[in-house]
Formats: sequence, C-alpha cells, structure tokens
Amino acid sequence: MFAEERKIRIAEMINRGESVKVSQLAKMFGVSESTIRRDLNELDSSGIIVRTHGGAVRPDINKFEASFLQKQDEHSREKELIGKLAASIIKDGDTIILDSGTTTQYIARFITAKDVTVITNSIPLSYELSNRDDIEVITTGGVIRPTTKATVGPITERTIREFRVDKVFIGANGISLTSGITTPKLSEANVKRVMMSVANKVYIVADESKFDKVFFSVICDIKDVDYIITNKKLSEDQMKSYEKLGVEIITDIKRGK
Repeated sequence: MFAEERKIRIAEMINRGESVKVSQLAKMFGVSESTIRRDLNELDSSGIIVRTHGGAVRPDINKFEASFLQKQDEHSREKELIGKLAASIIKDGDTIILDSGTTTQYIARFITAKDVTVITNSIPLSYELSNRDDIEVITTGGVIRPTTKATVGPITERTIREFRVDKVFIGANGISLTSGITTPKLSEANVKRVMMSVANKVYIVADESKFDKVFFSVICDIKDVDYIITNKKLSEDQMKSYEKLGVEIITDIKRGK
C-alpha cells in the first residue's frame, strides 16, 4: 500500500468520527508506530485531522468565507499562472462556463481563442468580458451575493440548465482526496453542481492553498472531476491517488488538452 493510500484510509476513519490510536493503526496497516506518527503529523499539518496524545480526532469543518475583495490580492501570481493554463485549453468556437471567483477572473483575462461563448454567474467577470467583440457573454441572472459578487439561487440554476457546453471551469475553496471539492456556502455549491452537470469536461481551478482543506458545503467527489488546474506540485504518491480516481492534474501548458 502506498503511503498516500494509507493516509487516505486513516483520514476516512477519522472523518467518520472514529477516534484512532497510534498503536491500533500500526497493527492495522502492518507498519511501525513511528510511520503512523509521521502520517498523522502530515495530516495534521494539512488541516485534515487534529493530533491528540496517542492518536487523532476530526477537525471542525471550516465555514469561513472571505469576500471577493479580500481574495483578489491573495496568491495573485499563482492565480495568473492558473489563468494562463486554463485559457490555453480554450479553443476557437468553444462554449464554456466560467464560475464566479478571483481565479476564474484571471482565465477571462487570458482567453485568446476566437468565437468563444462564455456563460457566467460572476458580475465582475461578465463586466470584464463585455468589452470583448470576439466573445459572446451570457449572464445567468439570479440573486447577487454581495460577498462573492456571484449570482445564485433557482433563477441562476434554471438558466444554466438551458445549455450544454464543452468545458466548465469551477473555483473551489477546498480540495481533499477524502472529503472532495468543497466551498463555504450551500447556495454556491448548488450552482457549481448544476454547472458541472451541463459540461462535457469539468476543470477545477485552484491554487496550492486550497489543497487538503475542507469547507462546509460539498460540491462533488474528486472522481466527478476530469482535471484540476493548479500551481501545486504534488508528490508521486499524490499524483497516483488522483489518477486512480480518473483525475488529471494540469500544472503546465504541455499537459493541457
């Protein structure tokens, strides 16, 4: 068993509410207690579990949501890289959905393909693209959330269901092999799921700070995603874990499709 697989199973046990002891885990997986302590320390450092004396417990789920303005200047260099990677995947004539968020806004800035149709629920992004003659922009309508400048709710979801697109680019607050793709608010998670349901290919765009984080509302399982575009350099074990779930990690333009 790969180390990454072992850590996933340990995290799954803890997230089910089971309290675990180092000695029990060592016997279960047939490894030394020092190996288990190292696994638990790595999971604790990632925020997936909380270390306790002799074992570990489940952490509190994160409900904090930063505002659009707060996130604009965070990890801007990383988001620019991700934006360029994602934009390079968009081809002439593509129909795409760009989710709300500061990372997807960078995608919009670097689109060079022609005759592209963009559907979005982002107020800032739709305004930014409105000056492009070579891009048709369709806004979803709905209730505007002041925090994220995104439209959500039944109107938004109903509009999105009227279309079928080549690609969707979804932003996320948390990416976890055990807990899936997550975000703080249920209303936004619902919209993202509808976006995914009408797309041929699903791309998650997320900088390295989003990995191994878990937020309140689940968007989807990892296996429901086709690609993750990121600046994060994953270990070989981590890459294999994602590949086993059918997900390709894109970190450079050569790997883009």
